[in-house]
Parts: sequence; C-alpha cells; structure tokens
Amino acid sequence: MSLSQLARAIKESPTLKLNEEAQLLRAKGEPVIHLGIGEPKNKAPITAILSSAAKLKNADVKYVPTDGTPSLKKAIIRYTEENYGRLVAPENVIVSTGAKQSLFNTLFSILNPQDEVIVLAPYWVSYPEMIRMCYGVPVIVTPEDGTFQPRFEEIEEAVSSYTKAIIVNSPNNPSGVVYSAELIAQLVELCERRDIYLIMDDIYHKLVFDGQTSPVAYHYTERDIDSTRIIVINGVSKLYGMTGFRIGWAVAPRKLVEVMTNVQVQITSCAPAVDQAAAEGALTGVQNVVENLRLGIQNNRDVMVTELRTVNDLHVITPGGTFYCLPDFRAYNSDSIALSQFLLRKALVVTVPGKEFGMEGHLRLGFAGTAKDIIQGIERIRWALDPCAPNEIYIGDRKLIRDWL
Repeated sequence: MSLSQLARAIKESPTLKLNEEAQLLRAKGEPVIHLGIGEPKNKAPITAILSSAAKLKNADVKYVPTDGTPSLKKAIIRYTEENYGRLVAPENVIVSTGAKQSLFNTLFSILNPQDEVIVLAPYWVSYPEMIRMCYGVPVIVTPEDGTFQPRFEEIEEAVSSYTKAIIVNSPNNPSGVVYSAELIAQLVELCERRDIYLIMDDIYHKLVFDGQTSPVAYHYTERDIDSTRIIVINGVSKLYGMTGFRIGWAVAPRKLVEVMTNVQVQITSCAPAVDQAAAEGALTGVQNVVENLRLGIQNNRDVMVTELRTVNDLHVITPGGTFYCLPDFRAYNSDSIALSQFLLRKALVVTVPGKEFGMEGHLRLGFAGTAKDIIQGIERIRWALDPCAPNEIYIGDRKLIRDWL
C-alpha cells in the first residue's frame, strides 16, 4: 500500500491509544481507573439539549453557512464582548467542527512550507503534528527553570525570520498552569512588533481556580480587531462539558476569516446545524452551569494535589486551571512511556506520558472524573511506586502484593 510520507509521519494520538487499551481491559472485567482523559463527567446544559432538540423536532436540518449560523455567531459576538471586552463583527468569527478544526484551519491559512511556529512546552500533543501537517516547522521552547511557564527571553530568542506564529494555551493543557499577565502582555507586544500571529488557545479560559483570572490578550493592544495579530480559539467542549457536540470558533481579522472560510468549505462545508443549535443554547442559557462545573473541578483539583503529596519524592505544581496536573515522576522513572505502561499493567491506572507533551519524566493526570477515582487511583500509584507505601492493596476484589521493590 502506498501512503504519503506526510501522513505516515503523523504520530498516533497517545490519549486515544490509552483509551482503547483501557476499554479492552474493562471489557475483560478489570477495574481500571482512568486518570488520562480530559472530559468532564457533567451532563450537557439543559438549554443546549432543548435547543438541539428543537432543531431536530422541526426536521429542517440542512446545510448552514460555512462560517456558522447567524444566531450562533451573534451569541459568540456577545460572549466575546462580555468576556474579552471586544466588540467584533460577524465577519471576524468562524464556527468550526470543534476548536481543534478552528486551530487547524488557522494554521493552514497562515503557513507556507517551512514557516516556523513557536510552541511553548508543555504543550497540547496536537500542536506540533498540526503544524507539520501544514508543512510548517514547530519550534519548541521549554522552560529551563523547572516551572511550566517559559521566560519571555527564552521565547524571544526562538523568534527567527521564519517565525509566523506563537501558540499560547493558558490555562495550560497538560500542566494546569495559568500564564502570567506580564508574559501575555510581552507576547502581544512582541508579535505586533515583529508581525507574528499570536494564537490564543483559550478553550479552558474560564476553568480557573482560587480567584484567578486568565489574562486576556486583547487587553494589551490598542489595535482594532482587524489590525491586531491576535487570534482567539475557543469552543463549548471544556467550558460546558460538551465534548461530543464538536463546536469551536475562531475570532480573527476578517481577511483571515475569509481565507479560513474558503478552507473550511472545501473540507467540512459547515459545522453540523444541530450541534450549532446546542452551542447557541449553551452560550445564551443560564451560565451558572459553568460555575458549578468549575467548582466541582476545583474540588477535584484539591483532592488530587492532597493525594499526590502523600507520595514520597514526587514533585507537583498545583494547577491554577483546567482539569490536569503534570507531576514530576523522575525520582521513580525518567522514561514516562515505560512508567505509564507499568502503572497500567501493575496498578490498572491510566496516565498519559509527559513525553507526548514535551515534558519527559512527567505524567499527565486528569481530575475531571470523580473524587473516588482520584483517591483510589493515586493510592494505587503510591502502592506501585513508593517503597514507604503498604506492600498490599485491594484492587477490585483481588488482594495484590507488591514484589518488585
């Protein structure tokens, strides 16, 4: 079989692979605990369900405009004004089949072969692969001071004449770190001075804890929406726990949106009408569902951090947002892939190797599930790794004895 070199070079999604392995084990009756997935357990907002149901009830489910239904774009414009302090026009907004497609459309629309995109580590696993799929070159900037936020000087040094964009994901998947307002302000100034796009992946921007807020890039520019270099990506998946509805959007200069629309019409034509109706219902409905979700996740964060601190020689930076943390397991094993496989095999706990996020020796642990799963999952990890932990544990109805330490 003849396959393209580009397609063969794209890596398999580590999270999807782990999900498949966990499902196989569960199908065999194994009591697997999944700390790898990034998906809240809440139900979709009732306003989203009613809005999508109304669309189905009238049976008028047809093509809609490529860049989004006018009513959903109106809701996004209102959301942008309320949360970003910017009034944008419908021509500045494009709705896509998930924030992931919004990001891909953006990269496809701005990159020429060998253009560089600066990616801040730790990073979401899809960033480098998407850049390569658009024939660009990912340039990874990794913090050198043991934190999860690169220094501005490190980022500026990575800028070259080939740099076309910088991707910023804050709050950050996988670390949960919220980048400082000072860093965001510096990046806005740098990008506008050097004519570089600043792509803000804001998919978690309201899922922040302890009274924090996620800095808004628009606050640090005096340019209008059509002359700024800022592109904002967002969606309903994380904010409302609506991962299956696959609706995301981009807010960008209208000339760029025109190109992104031309790209999208050749790929998906439009995002599904029923899903767009659901997103509109979520955005225009009662917003306490977001706060309820945030509070539940913050409680899970507290449980996760408390439990992790019972594991000797484990270093964890408390997440300021999202539903992930990225503990440093190098005291036990610097090979995160081998460690993740070991924990799945011995303790039946799914984790995601930090290597996939540009942070070898770390594991991404998710706390979007239940507090019970978090407590039991960390107990199993401690049993498998920490010599000071009890030598015996019950997993399901089986008593297991650790014989490898």
